[in-house]
Amino acid sequence: MAGLLALAVVAAAVNSAVEIVDATEKRALTVFGEYRKLLGPGLHFVPPFVSRTHTFDMRTRMLDVPRQEAITRDNSPVTADAVLYVRVMDAKKAYLEVEDHERAVANLGQTTLRAVIGDMDLDATLSRREEINARIREEIDRPTDDWGVRVESVEVQEVMPSAGVVDAMEEQTSAERRRRAMILEAQGERRSAVERAEGEKQSNIIRAQGEKQSQILEAQGDAVSTVLRAKSAESMGERAVIDKGMETLESIGQGESTTFVLPQELSSMLGRYGKHLTGSDVATDGARLDSLEFDEETGKLLGLDDIEATLAEMDEGGAVLSELEDIEGGASDRELEFDESE
Repeated sequence: MAGLLALAVVAAAVNSAVEIVDATEKRALTVFGEYRKLLGPGLHFVPPFVSRTHTFDMRTRMLDVPRQEAITRDNSPVTADAVLYVRVMDAKKAYLEVEDHERAVANLGQTTLRAVIGDMDLDATLSRREEINARIREEIDRPTDDWGVRVESVEVQEVMPSAGVVDAMEEQTSAERRRRAMILEAQGERRSAVERAEGEKQSNIIRAQGEKQSQILEAQGDAVSTVLRAKSAESMGERAVIDKGMETLESIGQGESTTFVLPQELSSMLGRYGKHLTGSDVATDGARLDSLEFDEETGKLLGLDDIEATLAEMDEGGAVLSELEDIEGGASDRELEFDESE
C-alpha cells in the first residue's frame, strides 16, 4: 500500500515538474508566486508542486470589437463595429503589466472607436473608412506597447446611421437624382433647340440660295429675251424698214386720195434706196445698202458681244429658235399695225 502511494506521489511530481511548450506558445513560469522566466517551445523541467505557468499564444489574434453606438460631430447617431488584429510581442509584459491583455485591448478598441467617430462628420464616417482605421490604430498603439502587445491592423466593419438618418439620406439622394435628371433634360432641350435653330438656319440659307439662283436664271432669261429681240431688230435693218415702207406706199397709192404727206425720214430713206435701183439716174459711189450695225456701246449695252455665249447656256437650241420665231412674228404684226395706223 505504501509502495503504491509512493508511486502515485512520484508520478504526480513528474507530471508537475515537466512542461511541454508548443511551437506557437510561450509560458511565464512562477515559483511560489514569483516570476522566474519565460519558457520557450520544447520540454522544460520546473520545480514540482510549487510552480505555475501562464500560456501566451504568440500568433496574431483577431479580437472582435462589439457594435458600438456613437454620435458624430454633426449630432448624427450611428452604430459601428470593428476587428482588431493583435500580437503578443513580449509575454513577460503581457503577464506582468496587464491582467488580461486580450480583453484590455478589446475594451480599448471600443472606446477609441467611439472617440474617433465622435470627432468626424457623418459623411466622413461613411466615406473615409481608411482614416478611421489609421486613427484607431494610432490611438491604441501607445498604451498597448506598455503591455507587450502590438496592434497590427484595425478594420472597421460597418458604420450604420440610425433609421431616421437613413430615410433622410434616401430623400436627399432622390432629390439629387431628380435635380440631375432635370438638368440633363434641360440640357437635352437646349441642345435640341440649338440643333433645330441650326437646321432652320441652314434651310433658310439653302432656300435663299435657291431663290437667288432662280432670280439669276430669270434675269438671265429676260436678258436673253431682250438680246434676241434686239438681234431680231438688227437682222431686219434698214432694208426691212424700207421694204415695209414701200408696201405701205403701195397700199396708200391704191386709195382714192391724190395728195399724200410723207415724213422727211421716209423720203430720205427712199432716196437712198433709189440709188441702188436698176437704171437709177442718181449718182452713187457703188456702196451697197446693207443692214446697219449697232455701235460698240449699244452692242455692249444689249449684250450682243456675248450673245453666242449666252445662247450656249440655254438647254436646247430648238426652244431658242422657237422663241425667236415667235418674237419675229410678233414684231412683224406690231409693225403692220403701226403702218396701218400711220
